[in-house]
Amino acid sequence: MQAIRQCSACATGGLLQSRTDFLLLRTNMAALRRSVACLNFFRSTAASVLNSRKPSRQRLVRFTDVTRTSLACLSVGSGLSAVPFIQQVENLSHESLIRRASSMVTDSANTYLSQTTQALVDSITQYAKALHTLIALQRRYLASLGKLSTAEEDAIWQVIIGQRVEVGDRLDECNRFESNWINAINLCEMAAEAAYNTGAEHASVTAKTNLQVAKVQVEEVRQISVDAERKLAETQAEEIQRMAEYASFIESGGDDVHEAYLRED
Repeated sequence: MQAIRQCSACATGGLLQSRTDFLLLRTNMAALRRSVACLNFFRSTAASVLNSRKPSRQRLVRFTDVTRTSLACLSVGSGLSAVPFIQQVENLSHESLIRRASSMVTDSANTYLSQTTQALVDSITQYAKALHTLIALQRRYLASLGKLSTAEEDAIWQVIIGQRVEVGDRLDECNRFESNWINAINLCEMAAEAAYNTGAEHASVTAKTNLQVAKVQVEEVRQISVDAERKLAETQAEEIQRMAEYASFIESGGDDVHEAYLRED
């Protein structure tokens, strides 16, 4: 009898457990059906709103409300989080889109300014080097004035003329890159102003900082080229004076002395 009672108790417990599992399964299935229904409703509503050619502000608000309701159903049925998507929808205002666009324009203007600044700095540096090379050649010629034969003078003058051509080419390159750099400066200034007016203060401050740095870099390297041009002008003035003195010396009968000096060498 005791064995029979134990078997009966086990059977009764098993039936109760099975009934509990069945009820839990039905509850889960019902939650799943609600989630699927909410998802289908959300898809149909989103499709109808997005397919409209001219969505008004009222439709956008209704779409936001429907999105919140649908995602709330999904969060109850399947545990999904609706916060990120709702935040994206709420940020799609005219002010936010204009602010983002102005920030993108500012970034592009900064890139354009950086590239043109580097190109201008390099071109001015090469121009200054060409000027210093020409100065060295002319000073070497002046130091050897009256000590060279006609062939040697012609050879060194060919080198000087070639260097003057290179100086001119470098100057043309500087002018071309400077034109692009000025356009970049103007564009960056307008982008910074637009970013400030739209509320993108960080982008505006960054653009103004880049403008200041670019102007300082160009001014520093430009001062080097100005100094080189000044030294070249001084060398050319000295060359004119020395050539005039040498011509006067030749006219006064110094040609014989010059020929005797060449024979001694």
